[in-house]
Amino acid sequence: MKTPLIQLNDIHKSFGSNRVLDGITLSIYQGEITTIIGKSGGGKSVLLKHIIGLLEPDAGQILFNGQPLSGMKRPERKALKRKFSYMFQGNALFDSLTVYENVALPLKETASLPEKEIRRRAAEKMTHLDILGNEDKYPSQLSGGMRKRVALARALMTDPEIILFDEPTTGLDPIRKNAVLSMISDYQKKFGFTGVVVSHEIPDIFYISQRIAMLNNGRILFEGSPDEIQRTDVPEIRNFIYGYEDGQDAHTKKDRQPYVERRFLQEMVRLQNHHITFSLVLFTFDNIDKIYEHAEHIAGQTVMENLALEIRQKIAIIDSCSRFGLNKIVLLLSNADRIQAHAFCESLASDIQGKDLIEIKPNPEFCFSISVGFAQATQNSSLESLLETAEFSSNLFYKFKVC
Repeated sequence: MKTPLIQLNDIHKSFGSNRVLDGITLSIYQGEITTIIGKSGGGKSVLLKHIIGLLEPDAGQILFNGQPLSGMKRPERKALKRKFSYMFQGNALFDSLTVYENVALPLKETASLPEKEIRRRAAEKMTHLDILGNEDKYPSQLSGGMRKRVALARALMTDPEIILFDEPTTGLDPIRKNAVLSMISDYQKKFGFTGVVVSHEIPDIFYISQRIAMLNNGRILFEGSPDEIQRTDVPEIRNFIYGYEDGQDAHTKKDRQPYVERRFLQEMVRLQNHHITFSLVLFTFDNIDKIYEHAEHIAGQTVMENLALEIRQKIAIIDSCSRFGLNKIVLLLSNADRIQAHAFCESLASDIQGKDLIEIKPNPEFCFSISVGFAQATQNSSLESLLETAEFSSNLFYKFKVC
């Protein structure tokens, strides 16, 4: 079993009579995104500050690569802090500094490097994040999504091994929230840093995380994969992730399931009791990263929303269409077999030809595609089996080219 990069063992922290952390035990592994969820005011930001060393625990032990932080000498602690970076809630950009000055600030404060070298490194990060050309602008002149990228470029300037994200999507609308989450996932893959995220964006945060930890009443109530937390039967966890408070009436428990799962089960009842068939259609944005390369991450989320709107305009009231992950849309067509599902998508493909789904003007060579997979339900189908059939039935799909 691999050793965690960061290990918190029985961490306690109180502020006066207010006990915030009451025996936290948590493992964070290298090269993964670990997301901490929990109620507002439950100590998530306090936990982040312990990880980065801004706060000391009243009791317990923090280890890095198996080495206790408390046993490190001052030079070792200083070297360790250089491996960290922090993307603050609300970005914390300095309004009086230009984009370049904001991005370059960490290196100017921590490294004795010539200005030419700092500019070279800043230009490299800004190029990766597609903000080069804006270095002389001020934060107030940028869009919300652009400011997030500037904040991430600044966080990446020291080539950190670990980046902590404290509520990175606060104050953003749904499309921009998803754009920021896509950005974090995209650049974590490019740069390979270990990410620790505090977030309330459920279920969207599950799509970019390898591990989820739920903080409740000062303790870690759950630690595991996104799939595991969504399948748990622990009432406190289900109440939280599906947005319900304790004490909800028992007859509403069915509504605590994710929307796609709930609609699937409803269709299965109709199929099993009344022999009314249905089909699942899975739309996958195969190369959404190409959009990210040519435009802001928000463009990728905008094109998904625009396609969803096109689908919803064509479906009946008993059908359902919802986002599934960062690059997929699931459509459940009631009273439709696979042939009818094919016909629906042929009609949809015809309808969207020539429409500006992406809302940008890319170069003539730029193109992205949406693949479509189909699965017709049977009496014994599971949602997982239908999704797998739709995803891997490569002889049953269309390519929508939007150029």
